[in-house]
This record gives sequence, structure tokens and C-alpha cells, in this order.
Amino acid sequence: MRRHAFPVVMLLITLLFTRQLYPYVSGSEPTVVDGYVVDEVASGLGGPTCLVWSDETTLLVCDRDGEQILSLNLLTDERTSVLSGLDRPHGLALDGQTAYVSEAGALSSYTVEEDGTFANRTVLVEGIPFRNHQTNAVTLLPNGTLLWHSGSTCNICDENDPRNAALLWVNASTGEHGVLASGVRNSFDGVWVGGHGYFFTDNGRDWEGDHPPEELNHLKPGASYGWPDDDPEHPVPEGSEAPIGTWTPHTSMNGIDLRPPTSALPGLDPSEGFTLYATVYGSWNTLLPQGHEILRIDVHPGDQEGTYTTDISRFAWDAGTPLPLVFHPDGTLYYATFGNGGSLYSITAV
Repeated sequence: MRRHAFPVVMLLITLLFTRQLYPYVSGSEPTVVDGYVVDEVASGLGGPTCLVWSDETTLLVCDRDGEQILSLNLLTDERTSVLSGLDRPHGLALDGQTAYVSEAGALSSYTVEEDGTFANRTVLVEGIPFRNHQTNAVTLLPNGTLLWHSGSTCNICDENDPRNAALLWVNASTGEHGVLASGVRNSFDGVWVGGHGYFFTDNGRDWEGDHPPEELNHLKPGASYGWPDDDPEHPVPEGSEAPIGTWTPHTSMNGIDLRPPTSALPGLDPSEGFTLYATVYGSWNTLLPQGHEILRIDVHPGDQEGTYTTDISRFAWDAGTPLPLVFHPDGTLYYATFGNGGSLYSITAV
């Protein structure tokens, strides 16, 4: 019996190891729906976790592996480190000549110098615990308040610090801050949609089979979004907000952006609603490969204010490990893969 068990165990270990490596070594070319094309724009970007336009030809990249913010000129491929020595940078927001940078457990502001480098650091918030997950995207809301994504320290637990597993509001001048929404296990990114509010991704607990799906949520200040009280029998605990859209469990829906009216990519007519695009990184928590996709998310406002339904479909697949995503003002969609050197891709109409 033991002699038979050993090959089975080794086969399972081999499958799991192959599963881990697949997104990096499969050799698959990104595939997109008919009528559109994916092109590699740049490589060697380290570990990209955010993409932010500083102007129409220059993209700022949070490089987690290089512990820096990298400036990439898309016309010349010139690269400049505008800020180095960071601790796992995961988010960046620009407001004129001020930059806000999210690291592991800390949020700081900087002055953007004439040469594009960041200087004169002011720490706004620090000391937020980070273990399983960390602080991620930072967004400047229309009223000037910063919205900061803060992940949980565990898979399932009661957090000691209420600032974990939450969306935080932060005063951009003083650093005063608090919890804007709770029960948000690991939200990587979000986007403001004029006339509708803030929409954000959230990734659920592991090790529970088909529970829970990855989520797209609509922010309601003061609301709870269920974690850690959600379970297969109570996917939306009493008193918590339900997601407005869901995707394959454990696949990690992450970067998200609003399709602009200039884009040739498919989307809803404004009279029907609006369209978001999101990355799906892929999972280590499944036996067979899943994810590695770009999603099209059509969002339809409901009859009651603040209610929404969604239609979600795959727009691109075999995309490696896509993480940050952003539309250019001209409507071109850009996304970057994390790991394997870090590459930047564009998606345009044929």
C-alpha cells in the first residue's frame, strides 16, 4: 500500500509545482477576442504593481521587485527611477506636483520636481500591520480625500487593527485617517466613476473550494463587505453589502479601470451604463490553471439609486500574470504582468 502511495504523492507534488510555474513558463501568447490585438510594448520592468500616466507619453510604474517608482517613456523606451528605496510599493496617485505613494504599511506624499523625480517625503500614515496582504492602491477622490486599500493580515481571522481588511480615508494634507469600509479582505484596486461613485475589486479567502468568488463592489461609506464572517452557508452575512459582480473563485481579480469614451474597445453606450476592464492574475489555490485574463465588465445602473448589475466576460486570456491595468487618454488599454521580468502590453483595435 505504501509503495503505491509514494508515486501518487510525487505525482501530486509535480502537478502542484507545474501549476505554480505554468503562468511563467507556458510560452502562451496573449489571446484577445476577434477584432483586437495584443502587443508587447516593453519588458524588464521588474515587478509592476501600478501604472499611472504622468503625461501622454510617460507611464509611471510601481516596481515592487526594484523597490522603486520607474518612469517609462513609451516613445523612446527611456527608463528613469524617480523614487527608490521603497518597501514593496503598490500604489501611486498624482495631484499636480504632489505624488502619493503606498508602500507596505505606509502612505507618504512627495513633491514632484521639475526633472520628474520625487523629493521631500512627508509620511502621512505608517504602522499599519502587514503579513498575508499589505496596503495596495491609493486613489485621489474628487473631494481631495485619499482612498487607500488595506489588506488583511491573514486568510481568515479577527483583525487586531481595524485598519486592516478595509478601505481607508486619508486627509491628503494632515494624514488624519479612518475606516471608510470594513470587511474588505484584500482589495487591490478601485476606480472612481463620475455620477456613480467608487468601484473596487476584492479577493476572498482561500482553501474553501468554490467559495467565495472574487468580487466587484460598489463603495457605500460605513458599510461592511462581509469578511471574515462570510462562509459557504452565509456568503453575504446579514448586515453586509453584496458584490455587484463576481468571478471565478480564488483567481485574484486585481487592477481595474474605466473604459473612456475615446476607446475603440467594446463597451456600453452611456445611455445603458458604463464599462470597466479588470485583470485576473490567476491562482495558486487551484489544481488546474485558472485566471490569467483581462475581463470586460458592463455595469448597468438599477432602478433604485446606488444599485447595479453586471455582465462580465473574458476579453483576453493566456495573459500570463496580469496585475496593474490602465487606459491611455486615447483609449488604448495597457496592462503589465508581474514576475518573469515584468512586461507591459497594449490592446488596440485591429
